[in-house]
Amino acid sequence: MACYVVWDAEITDRPGLEPYVAAVSDTIAKHGGRYLARAGTTKLIEGGPQPKTIVILEFPDAAAVDRWYKSPEYQKILPHRLQNSTGRLFTVDGVTAA
Repeated sequence: MACYVVWDAEITDRPGLEPYVAAVSDTIAKHGGRYLARAGTTKLIEGGPQPKTIVILEFPDAAAVDRWYKSPEYQKILPHRLQNSTGRLFTVDGVTAA
């Protein structure tokens, strides 16, 4: 079952985040992931607060997410994200076809 990674972020230092942005796509692809949304325009329909930056990734399953997140190549660039943004990174399981 597909597993989705959602990053709900506020970028605090765009230039400081650039090394992460430059390298992260390769780490995602290496583990079978792909972008579904990448910092596109958001429109708040209900509730709040207004989202800042949203990234949604799709991986084949939760195990692939774990391999990606724990991989040496991702762990090497992760400090750039953590030091230059705030927010939440979480997963949500997809649904099986009916």
